[in-house]
Amino acid sequence: VEKVLLGPDRKSRVISKKEKEIPAYHEGGHALVAASLKGSDPVHKVSIIRRGFAGGYTMKLPTEDQRLRTRSQFLTDLAMMMGGYASEKLTFGDISTGASNDLKEATHLARKLVTKYGMSEALGPQTFGNTEEMVFLGREISTERNYSEKVAGDIDAEVRNFITRAYLAAEKILKSNKAALKKIAQTLIEKETLEQEEFNALIKPFKLKLVGV
Repeated sequence: VEKVLLGPDRKSRVISKKEKEIPAYHEGGHALVAASLKGSDPVHKVSIIRRGFAGGYTMKLPTEDQRLRTRSQFLTDLAMMMGGYASEKLTFGDISTGASNDLKEATHLARKLVTKYGMSEALGPQTFGNTEEMVFLGREISTERNYSEKVAGDIDAEVRNFITRAYLAAEKILKSNKAALKKIAQTLIEKETLEQEEFNALIKPFKLKLVGV
């Protein structure tokens, strides 16, 4: 599954300590935020082994099949997505290109919450844009804008609000659990991969408090 989703691993490449440290804190941030959020899917695996273009990855797997997702679940996903970015900024006072895909995915999800799912409190229960989809491929092929410039600005503002809210939630969790973040990152630097049982055993002594977004 990991090979299909992320590409083959790249263990052969020699990586400097700094190049290991950044993804360790980045993925540690994702995992710690996920483990601290109410309603989040369990962390299945955390790794800093490079696969494809990814410098590392954090895998969450649901405990049961889900056909529907709620607004609160999406907000939890957004906060988890921003965990790596927030961790880098908090730890190093800087950010790397490793966060670019997370930001892309978070922005895409936030825009869907506003324009497709009607989950924006400010804009209300309505959709924006007529989208044509290739149903058999599950892809959008074109979107016709059926709203004004002012509404377009409101949509952009709401997307920003969702992203900012998610970032602040992730940042708050990481600031409150710096010792746990450091422990996760140091273990990843040493072992490179943490399976679910190892990860749960690692964070258990810190007695994380579950929070909502």
